Amino acid sequence: MLAYHAVLLALLVGTTALSTVLSILNVRHGAREMWDHEEWLAERLDIQDPREVIDYARATTGLSLLQSWVSLVLLLGALYTGVITAAVDVLHDTGLHPAIQGVAFFLGLLVVQRIVAAPFDLYSTFVVDEQFEFNEQTPRLWVRDQLVGLLIGVVIVGALVGALLALVETLATAYWVAGGWLLIVAFMLVMQVVYPRVIAPLFNDFEPIDEGDLRDRVEAVFERAGFEAEEIYTMDASRRSSRLNAYFIGFGRAKRVVLFDTLVEKLEGPQIEGVLAHELAHWKRNHVWKRLGAFAVQMGIVLGVLGYLLSTGWLYDLFALPAEASYVGLFVGLLFVGPLLELSAPLVNRLSLAHEREADAFAVDVMGDGEPMVGALSRLAQENLANPFPHPWYAAFNHQHPPIPERIRFIESQDESEDDGTAVGASPA
Repeated sequence: MLAYHAVLLALLVGTTALSTVLSILNVRHGAREMWDHEEWLAERLDIQDPREVIDYARATTGLSLLQSWVSLVLLLGALYTGVITAAVDVLHDTGLHPAIQGVAFFLGLLVVQRIVAAPFDLYSTFVVDEQFEFNEQTPRLWVRDQLVGLLIGVVIVGALVGALLALVETLATAYWVAGGWLLIVAFMLVMQVVYPRVIAPLFNDFEPIDEGDLRDRVEAVFERAGFEAEEIYTMDASRRSSRLNAYFIGFGRAKRVVLFDTLVEKLEGPQIEGVLAHELAHWKRNHVWKRLGAFAVQMGIVLGVLGYLLSTGWLYDLFALPAEASYVGLFVGLLFVGPLLELSAPLVNRLSLAHEREADAFAVDVMGDGEPMVGALSRLAQENLANPFPHPWYAAFNHQHPPIPERIRFIESQDESEDDGTAVGASPA
């Protein structure tokens, strides 16, 4: 049994330690590269003084690492002091159906997780973001977001865990693994429709772009991309933050492109067109379906491993937990599987990186010129205080977009034929 404890601790502590080392390397590497390429930053990203970007990276990284270690210490404390075992005993004594006990158990974990995370989120919003002039949120809105987010989490976790545990309790291992896989994949498909239409509007207002110069630009980009103009929205992101962003979500009639109002306000017309063309590429190239396919494969592997672990007696004996409480097996099994998912992140991120490069190339093709996308990326990096030079190892585990200099270099290479072989400007290697 000691060997299993050693493996669990190695996975939990090891992945947190790895994340810590990579994060520290990332901050130091970014700072060094920014000072080495100070002239390029000023010329291409209009970042005249790298210190603000460096200070922001240090502040956010330090807070994130502190939260990770506090969460880990609390988790290990709950496991090895008997708190988890005591909670399971209380639920077991209720005599309720094991699936109902499991829902209560996981909802309790959700509430505890939100309570632990709240002080860090509060500090991040009203201290760090306030210091770097990102925060536009009021304390009242922050509290509302926390409560609404918790309520949504309770509904989703309760329904998903309840359905999965019902399968575990009634079917043989192979069948509940297959049924659980279908359940989770179906849930992800449904969320592609439900999130933009039901959940996201609980936090933000979405206004369709129906008329004016922006609508004309939208229709022009759609036409050049080979689409009929459909659902394009602006989102009132400025209620909470001054950061710039855009995203694509959904499929079929539920698909939509969302532009932050901060992005519409701060980017020039051609730059907005470039961002829109990039987002349309995810639609045109079926990236949503490809990512869902990759997720389905990943979930199949995860559930297969969980199915095996739940069939072993040691998983329950590890913390003296009742074997008839299958939800405890899922919980402990996830403690083993979660770190393995973190370690596999570079493989998953490679797909996203390929999609982003494909989308950048598509945007250049649609625009007929790479400069709008280069300008948009430069402004995004400047406004969001993004670290343009992440450490390669950190980026492999954490980034789903290529670094800004790499994207600029790639776009310029796509654009060389348009510029008669003359690059817009040299990007650092």
